[in-house]
Amino acid sequence: MSDRVAILGTGKMGEALLSGMVRAGRPASDLVVTTHGEERAGLLRERYGIETSDNATAVKSAGTIVIAVKPQDMGALLDEISALLSVDQLVVSVAAGITTSFIERRVPVEIPVIRVMSNTPVLVDEAMSAISAGSHATEAHLERAESLLKPVGPTLRVPESQQDAVTALSGSGPAYFFYLVEAMIDAGILLGLPRSVAHELIVQTAIGSAVMLRDSGESPQALREAVMSPAGTTIAAIREMEDHKVRAAFLSALEAARDRSRELASGHE
Repeated sequence: MSDRVAILGTGKMGEALLSGMVRAGRPASDLVVTTHGEERAGLLRERYGIETSDNATAVKSAGTIVIAVKPQDMGALLDEISALLSVDQLVVSVAAGITTSFIERRVPVEIPVIRVMSNTPVLVDEAMSAISAGSHATEAHLERAESLLKPVGPTLRVPESQQDAVTALSGSGPAYFFYLVEAMIDAGILLGLPRSVAHELIVQTAIGSAVMLRDSGESPQALREAVMSPAGTTIAAIREMEDHKVRAAFLSALEAARDRSRELASGHE
């Protein structure tokens, strides 16, 4: 299998992966990308020193094909490239809601496919990417996909049946945190703080709390209880959240996101 990687559809996600691979030391000669419009292609060539091409030429030259087009464009792209794919290539799809079986049914050979669900922190190399193997993918293919994603954050292997839950939890997850931070900033303003002060306080609190969750080895419950003292300010705030059923609202929200992910995926079958 060729070491060359072709990224088909170099929007935000595709460029983030490209940027990570370049920073990780992959030679520009090992990369080729496709995108809409010569202006965008020229920008990518100038920024990364890589080759841009049409989809067919890119596929013919690469051992790994990263598909980063929008889900609604996947069918047309597969129609364009399916006859060019061979069993010694690997397809890595980062298109949300597109199953490995959707891709496998549209190519004439038993090509290995890896499905990836990542999230927007890919833009700052802090993504969480869940990967699932298609019916023809092996351990070696999974390891190859993990090496591609490693520069932009950790990966986790999950059965493909869990990808809708992954989408609800981590794929959409950054939006929940941004929503919470937004609400806390608004609360700070209500309590009399300038917006800039509330913003700085909450953003750094969020960063510090995330590092503690990652590095301390403690459970979220244990870390929360360490902040609370009997009859103190924190427990008063937590009681208000429980009275307003914040936890139940989160459970319902993530179930709704999971169900919507299933609906979108079924629309591509």
